[in-house]
Amino acid sequence: MERMAEVDARLFSYDGDCVMPSKPTTKAKPTTKARPTTVDEYLAALSHDKRAALERLRNIIRAAAPGVEECISYQLPAFSLNGRWLVYIGAAANHCAMYGVGGAHADELKAYDTSGKGTIRFHADNALPATLVRKLVKARMAVIADKQRNAESAVAFPRITLP
Repeated sequence: MERMAEVDARLFSYDGDCVMPSKPTTKAKPTTKARPTTVDEYLAALSHDKRAALERLRNIIRAAAPGVEECISYQLPAFSLNGRWLVYIGAAANHCAMYGVGGAHADELKAYDTSGKGTIRFHADNALPATLVRKLVKARMAVIADKQRNAESAVAFPRITLP
């Protein structure tokens, strides 16, 4: 019994014969929203103004990049072209955003909050101009095409077998 006084009662219990670890207390997990599996589901969960801004952006991207495929990646609407990621779009509490566009057209993006990794943040009521979105998508398509050309033109080294 004397040993029990030394043991932290929060971590262990004493049943008369031995000291046993206490069962950890479990808190009820908060209910989480179902993760969207399509772009339409993602957009349906947004407020009207953000949904309208991202729908507009979606339509511009689809028109600028024929053959683009849509999916959800990293819980955001994503667009891929020829198996490579083109751009992502999304909405947060205080802004909408377009991701993955690189540093192209930096002079035209001065009015928007940008990051060095290609994120452009904007408010739903101050959406990106359609001409700028088309330029950004075309620039990203050019980067993808250049990477594919470089990958195709890479010379494979001959395999040398040693005796």
